[in-house]
Amino acid sequence: MSDRSGPGATPDARERAVAGTRRQRLGVIGSFVWDVIHGRDVRELPVEEWGGITYALSAADAALPDDWELVPLAKVGADRIVEARRFLRTLRHIAPDAAPIEVPQRNNTVELRYHSDERRSEVLSGGVPAWTWAGLQPLLRDLDALYINLISGFELDLATAQLIRQQFKGPIYCDLHSLVLAVEANGLRTYRPLPEVAAWCGCFDLLQVNEDELAMMAPDGLALAATAMGAGVRNLLVTLGRRGVVYFAEPGLTRLADLRQPPRPGAGPLRTALVPASDARVKGPGDPTGCGDVWGATYYSRLLAGDIMSVALGRAMDAAARNVEHRGATGLANHLRGELHTP
Repeated sequence: MSDRSGPGATPDARERAVAGTRRQRLGVIGSFVWDVIHGRDVRELPVEEWGGITYALSAADAALPDDWELVPLAKVGADRIVEARRFLRTLRHIAPDAAPIEVPQRNNTVELRYHSDERRSEVLSGGVPAWTWAGLQPLLRDLDALYINLISGFELDLATAQLIRQQFKGPIYCDLHSLVLAVEANGLRTYRPLPEVAAWCGCFDLLQVNEDELAMMAPDGLALAATAMGAGVRNLLVTLGRRGVVYFAEPGLTRLADLRQPPRPGAGPLRTALVPASDARVKGPGDPTGCGDVWGATYYSRLLAGDIMSVALGRAMDAAARNVEHRGATGLANHLRGELHTP
């Protein structure tokens, strides 16, 4: 979307764009998570490093064009705020005024135990609070687009998501992620059916889920597509791990600029296809952590850059494949750009 003053931008964003005083701004809602990972490496000791929204931020940093900047909207516990600030300073596209918001609670920590490349258990600790509309509203005013990744599942409640949809005029992408995960008494994350599926879908233009998340929302992909498109989603993406991604798109949607046209229910059949995983995917052991986050952030960033869907899908597949070759989020943006990382 190269038209900075077009209908996809918010009023404040359009005014500044016309004046030529700033780059376009992508707001990123999600949680910084400290990962403790078991079973990924042959070593006995677990690996500790940044996870959560840092994968998506890294992917967007690598995929966005130079006329865009990143504005993370994330609360970070006081115990990890220094490390979070340090991480953001490594990103080239970070906005000069961007900073994590410090809260007194302990930051979210997730203990991951891998049972296979695509199956793992998660135990959550920490207590970073959710956004309220009063706290979030002023931060949205000068954004041109919004990427939401519900890393913890508690970043937004439905009422706040609906207010974002009503008040924010730019495109909204959501990775549903942990919204369908409950938290047991011991912190173990377990799947649960998502209530009010249509209401949640109605908050987003583009929606990403994986197979397990889909199963908590509908009997199959076609059923979820019918619900999601009926509620206002224009592009549904279902990630399938090693098998690739299935997408559903409304008739006539080929690039993000097409969102400026109102939905046309009944205009024709939905477009759908399976996009295989990239042939460049690493063979043998790798690190699958964050692949879905990298895939979605790359796809959306390339759509924002003006790519047509087919090109953006291919770029996202390649980025997810490259992510498997890298350990953690530190230096990931450089790796995704094909550069060597120097600590």
